[in-house]
Amino acid sequence: MKDKTESRAYNEIYIEDSMRNLGTAFDFAKNSYGIEMDDFYLLFIHSGIARQFGSGNVKYVTGMSGIELVLEVLKDHEEVRYSNDYIKYDYSCEFWCGWILAYFQWYYAIGFRELRYYLKMSDLEGLYTILHEVSETKAVEVISNHIRNKNLKTKLQSYRQAAGLSQNELAEGSGVSLRMVQQYEQRQKDINKASAISLYALARVLNRDLEELLEWDFEM
Repeated sequence: MKDKTESRAYNEIYIEDSMRNLGTAFDFAKNSYGIEMDDFYLLFIHSGIARQFGSGNVKYVTGMSGIELVLEVLKDHEEVRYSNDYIKYDYSCEFWCGWILAYFQWYYAIGFRELRYYLKMSDLEGLYTILHEVSETKAVEVISNHIRNKNLKTKLQSYRQAAGLSQNELAEGSGVSLRMVQQYEQRQKDINKASAISLYALARVLNRDLEELLEWDFEM
């Protein structure tokens, strides 16, 4: 396995708190507010708190409890009703999913917004039965293999289709050859090794940040 110690998202001294707090947050959001995990994951990302949490901002990873995180995420959502009969279960499926998500994000130093392209909470929920009693590193190994075996579309293809563009239209708009666009989408060429000029041109047409077109390597 590769040594990724120097590239972790933040200092390891915070990981226990971040795992417990994110686990509690998903458990509380589901069992007190009735919010499905994938829906809360999106709210977490759109609130901007996910970016702060994922970079190791101590205010969020250790300075707040999981319940406080949820309240901060939902503060602008008055339509969400709170139930007073919440009981914290450290070993619930929801708790484990948030708990291991925090570890996985920390391990690979990948932003939560980026990570959600590859890993939904429903994926983790499906892995809960076989993984909730194994070590964090073993869980990361299995989850990484799960992601690689999903055979996801490249992000270039997904974003092109979301924009309603054909490959030819993307090629014409960006100035990148049609053959090159096809090779990137089919992973015959590694888009991570594309020139900055080509990446910028493709990203501009798709109204995306350049970094959003890059593919993530989940090798351990």
